[in-house]
Amino acid sequence: MNYAEIKMPDIANGPGCRVSLFVSGCTHHCPGCFNQVTWDFNYGSPFTQETEDELIEHLKAPYIQGLTLLGGEPFEHENQKCLLPFLKRVKKEVPNKSIWAFSGYVIEDMLEGKMKEWPETKEILSMIDVLVDGEFKEELKDITLEFKGSSNQRTIDVQETLKRGEIVLVDVSRFKM
Repeated sequence: MNYAEIKMPDIANGPGCRVSLFVSGCTHHCPGCFNQVTWDFNYGSPFTQETEDELIEHLKAPYIQGLTLLGGEPFEHENQKCLLPFLKRVKKEVPNKSIWAFSGYVIEDMLEGKMKEWPETKEILSMIDVLVDGEFKEELKDITLEFKGSSNQRTIDVQETLKRGEIVLVDVSRFKM
């Protein structure tokens, strides 16, 4: 897997100060995407052990609230294969940090569609606290929305959704400082 960028600290892609990993590779190709350069799976730098180590060290800082995965598309199958062992390490070494992910896929496709056949998908979801799902829709763009770009996207409490078997949305006001 390649990654396009690491932002540390990042205050735009989730609550508080975060470490954000922008992975490379996306097949959605949403018109109006803010990060088209990351559509190419070969763009950026290889995600290496050194990259993992750097991210973990940044996440250990007491003022960092968590990790955000975006891109590109973290849930492209080839990206999942690399992200799964990394997320296991994050949960082991910095378990008190939240994990957010942004995806053009919707959670229903992850749980019941073709993605459920990929063994990594459900395990990755089991480690994510919040998922902002759905493709960016330029015609639904709304700059007043927190943590998303268009009104079709949802901010989902993944753990409650998995527990209840129904979509549970996150009240983003709970993250106000």
